Amino acid sequence: MPHVTPFDSSPASHLPILQRIYSDTLHRNPGEPEFHQSVHEVLTSLAPALSAHPEFTETGLIERMIEPERQIIFRVPWQDDSGKTLVNRGFRVEFNSTLGPYKGGLRFHPSVNLGVVKFLGFEQTFKNALTGLNIGGGKGGSDFNPRGRSVEEVMRFCQSFMIELHRHLGEHTDVPAGDIGVSSREIGFLFGQYRRITNRWEPGVLTGKGREWGGSEARTQATGYGSVLFLEQMLKMRGEDLDGQRITVSGSGNVAIYSIAKAQELGAHVITASDSDGYVIDEKGINLELLKQIKEVERGRISAYPSRQGGSARYVPTGCVWNVPADAALPSATQNELDSAAAATLVNNGVKAVAEGANMPTTPDAIHVLQQAGVAFGPGKAVNAGGVAASALEMQQNSGREIWAFDQVEEELAAIMCRIHNTCYETANQYGAPGDYVVGANIAGFERVAAGMLAQGIV
Repeated sequence: MPHVTPFDSSPASHLPILQRIYSDTLHRNPGEPEFHQSVHEVLTSLAPALSAHPEFTETGLIERMIEPERQIIFRVPWQDDSGKTLVNRGFRVEFNSTLGPYKGGLRFHPSVNLGVVKFLGFEQTFKNALTGLNIGGGKGGSDFNPRGRSVEEVMRFCQSFMIELHRHLGEHTDVPAGDIGVSSREIGFLFGQYRRITNRWEPGVLTGKGREWGGSEARTQATGYGSVLFLEQMLKMRGEDLDGQRITVSGSGNVAIYSIAKAQELGAHVITASDSDGYVIDEKGINLELLKQIKEVERGRISAYPSRQGGSARYVPTGCVWNVPADAALPSATQNELDSAAAATLVNNGVKAVAEGANMPTTPDAIHVLQQAGVAFGPGKAVNAGGVAASALEMQQNSGREIWAFDQVEEELAAIMCRIHNTCYETANQYGAPGDYVVGANIAGFERVAAGMLAQGIV
């Protein structure tokens, strides 16, 4: 985590409180830099809300909000295709259930550890609150790496993972979805094992399911679509729209692919995509069908794109996608991928808006660079909330045994994303930080969770 001086802009009356809470967080959660960063980012926004609502400093409310309600760590033994037994570690952090059942994805990636899952669960709590829906915050996953594994190996891992996880789940308790490394394929394996263990066909216990067995139309597209819809609203506040805008996107997973799809639908010119090895730039615009074929069907690497696309595209290994000049940027890969140097390059190249499709992909120093330059910056907890919003809509459909058409889900998603944008924008104005979506998102999410916690007593 980049060095940031804590709370130097907070009113003096709140400085000791915020510093003490942050210091306690560091002490109680050693070696978890991502979690420290996410807590710091929220705490530095809260001073105006604490001035308006002194009751929020009572009954240890902020301290309770930072401490997860439950942290589950378990072993996941499984056999590879050669018969060798391997052991991974599984996590589920049930962070806050004030507003509803815990809701948040499962991530399968070697980088997963307790600190990463806690950061994601903490962010998820505020993200879910911003949707206005009745869902709490949670997150989970494993350090298992599905890359290079056979379908049978992935299935055996998922089945072993669910043997422990199932006892903590339920449509009124905890409802996971997918995340990095967990697509509808993995959700299918997990759901099948849950059904076998419990002898219940309970579709509301997992979201991101296949359409034919309880899934929702548009859930696959929702996070990417929602990110672009939020970006569209940000540009509208500047008197512009997406038509003709040159956009850079990082990543080539689900969020990136459907961000590209929606941006192109709205007339934008998207020119990049990336993976952990490098990025491609295609001056004619990313060929979405080719990208889907390589990444979704073949599960290949982005380096294969230029040779199949032709002369308009080139591959840059180990390069920084943010070096490419653009009007708007959508970091959609992973946390802390956009640092202060990259932010300065974006500014120098004339970027107008940056919207976080991934969770916390921009470092604190980079956010400062962008905001100081007058770039509209949308934080992930607001921008990428479309995924969990669509998951909540899937839960609603499952509860009523209903099937909604794609257009109906997309219409609901568009209304939710517009509401989230307006909530963040208006809250920032209300608290004296016009145009600061970080302040608006943090305070709006915090206030909704805090009000619920106060109303429910010390629990």
